[in-house]
Amino acid sequence: MSEFNKLRISKNRGFYNVKMMNRDPHHHQNSNNNHKRSYYFYRYFKWVLWISFSLYFLTSFLITINNNMKPISSLSKTTIISTSTNPSSSVISRALFEDSSVQKPKSITSKTTESEILPLKVYVYDLPSKYNTDWLTNKRCSNHLFASEVAIHKALLNSDVRTLNPFEADFFFVPVYVSCNFNTSNGFPSLGHARPLLKSAIQFVSESAPFWNRSHGEDHVFVASHDYGACFHPMEDIAIEDGIPSFLKKSIILQTFGVRFRHPCQEVENIVIPPYVSPHKIHSSLKHATNGKRDIFAFFRGKMELHPKNINGRIYSKGIRTKIWKKFSRNRKFYLKRRRYDGYQSEIVRSVFCLCPLGWAPWSPRLVESVALGCIPVIIADNIRLPYSDKIQWSKISLTVPEKDVNKLATILDHVAATNLTTIQKNLWDPSNQRALLFNEFIETGDATWQLLDSLSKMLHLSRREPRHQPNHVVTREIEGGRVENS
Repeated sequence: MSEFNKLRISKNRGFYNVKMMNRDPHHHQNSNNNHKRSYYFYRYFKWVLWISFSLYFLTSFLITINNNMKPISSLSKTTIISTSTNPSSSVISRALFEDSSVQKPKSITSKTTESEILPLKVYVYDLPSKYNTDWLTNKRCSNHLFASEVAIHKALLNSDVRTLNPFEADFFFVPVYVSCNFNTSNGFPSLGHARPLLKSAIQFVSESAPFWNRSHGEDHVFVASHDYGACFHPMEDIAIEDGIPSFLKKSIILQTFGVRFRHPCQEVENIVIPPYVSPHKIHSSLKHATNGKRDIFAFFRGKMELHPKNINGRIYSKGIRTKIWKKFSRNRKFYLKRRRYDGYQSEIVRSVFCLCPLGWAPWSPRLVESVALGCIPVIIADNIRLPYSDKIQWSKISLTVPEKDVNKLATILDHVAATNLTTIQKNLWDPSNQRALLFNEFIETGDATWQLLDSLSKMLHLSRREPRHQPNHVVTREIEGGRVENS
């Protein structure tokens, strides 16, 4: 039996090796070999262990940093994080930690933002089809300049501001299409049916639900997208004579007609909206623009009567279009055409100035087409009230020429071209201007339907502080247990 005569413990770079010495030389040699193998084993084990721990801590650190940084990188450049010392303001929103990969893009098809931005709810009545969709058999109904009544209805049905619970609604939209019936001989909508159709729709909603009667229609919204709006007639003298139907005088009318003076057809709470222009056609015209050059100085295509007095004795456009034709039809800077042409938007894209004279009414679809296609609108319609004037800076993107100065058009446009043309064009080409005047099937933040909803939300804001009409008539929206209290 071997005899161990010495036990030595040595310290080597932080590790302790136990060496047992034997006097037997053979055993001593084997022992040395064993010590060497142990030495290399421990040394190898030490490096493997050190590297493993290093990789573990480094990986954990990187994962932690990556997880903390991801939400911050997904924030928009306009996000502001408050550093106030107020404890209530130091609470960090959970939105900062949401993964950006699950957020929908803010585009024309996105419906995730309008209900967050617009603090209101709209209930859309489900009327029998005779009041609306039956009229869509006429394809022009959803595409002509009066088609905002159809576009708004479709957009609201697809909107987040729509509520299916009428007891939580701030406003009630009554979708009656009154401009879809056309008299093809002169292009006017046939509005003889409008008043009885509207009256019938109101009778239907008042008998089927309590909401019309509780406010006498104050919070009910209608569209009147034709020439003289709430008077429901295309000729001004008859419209004024007929006036606004008595059953609509407390309601809210969305109308294309608006002037900056007292007029019988706007003596009702109203919002001026733009006429309908197809966003698809606008985008197509921009896409197919040939070279981006604007080689037409002043453009107009449309009805320009040599003898503007029609068979009814009425003077079309107050004679303004006739004056333009007679004065500038031979001026090489003016591109004036009297015949209609379906592809005329391709000419607007090539134009610097687009003339927007009044027709039967002050407004015109050319106003929308010009802005949307980057042509400076030249508005010739005294005292016109323009759509969404609290949002669109019309004075910076258009020219207004008084009707009495129409013969001076060439001088006026030459002066603008020589002075501040670049500034006006820069303002005009801001995409928000185009967006605000176009109706989309799905509401886009800032588009035409969004703008009118924003206007409604301001009415709601004011109505909760003071009555909108008679001071002794107040309608409250205190909803408790599904019951609406009126006072």
